[in-house]
Amino acid sequence: MHSWLLVSKYTSLKRLLYSSLVEAVNAYTQDTKEESIKLKKIPLYKGRDNSKILYISGVAQHLSKSHNSMTMEIADGIACQLLALGGDVFNVKIVPPGWIYLELTQSYLATWLENLAIAQTENDGKIIISEPSRQNLASENLANLFTIQYAHARCCSWVLLAHREELLKLTTTSLHYPELWQLEFPQPIPWLTQDNQLRLNQPAETYLIAILVQIVDDLMCSDASKKMNWQKAARELSQALENFFSQCRIWGEVKIASPELAQARLGLVMATGRLLRFLLLEKLVSSAPLEL
Repeated sequence: MHSWLLVSKYTSLKRLLYSSLVEAVNAYTQDTKEESIKLKKIPLYKGRDNSKILYISGVAQHLSKSHNSMTMEIADGIACQLLALGGDVFNVKIVPPGWIYLELTQSYLATWLENLAIAQTENDGKIIISEPSRQNLASENLANLFTIQYAHARCCSWVLLAHREELLKLTTTSLHYPELWQLEFPQPIPWLTQDNQLRLNQPAETYLIAILVQIVDDLMCSDASKKMNWQKAARELSQALENFFSQCRIWGEVKIASPELAQARLGLVMATGRLLRFLLLEKLVSSAPLEL
């Protein structure tokens, strides 16, 4: 069985940054006439600071051990290559004793969120999930499953309410199909302020975004030998969504005084709903009702 979750050409941010890191390391080792290390040894992990989407690599330490070179010097060399590749996708920073920090730019994060929230028309970035990857939930806690279904249904109800109140407008063909959600307006969702900063900067918002990023990374980049607990991941996403709902208003004064912020928050709800639906249908072998 194949699934439908379309996110972007580079669905996983970790995969995107890893490919840039591999290219930068190869370019650096060629320039310095040093033997390139095996790609599987290039470390990259997501930072724990949920206020930003940050990935950290210790590849310079690995290379310094192999080539008896100064770690900071190697890190600087790789960083120069990364800066040439990064463009508006990520910023690069070197932290002693040679950590390479890759922080996603606000503008690219907005693009990623847009592509997660709204169904795409092309197949670049389709997540393919085969039948053996599904998880048997016969012995799982059904109460937890209901919590996940409830979170999905709540996302759907809020998006449909926004459509009825004309805060956004879904296309007629996608109105009742969350996996196909398309917007007539706003296009794009106003994720960014006029100074190109993400509107979603409250702790509950940034935490929910961090969970979305982590789950998509796990879907695309998890070790084949590592068994993922997808119900736990979906439950954490549901809990992050509940915290978001309790901390971040969409209706009332926010809708009137800051409609762009309300629309950006609805975009985050759409992104979360689509990912919850994917997990329910494809990983938890369950239903994803539009209402409960």
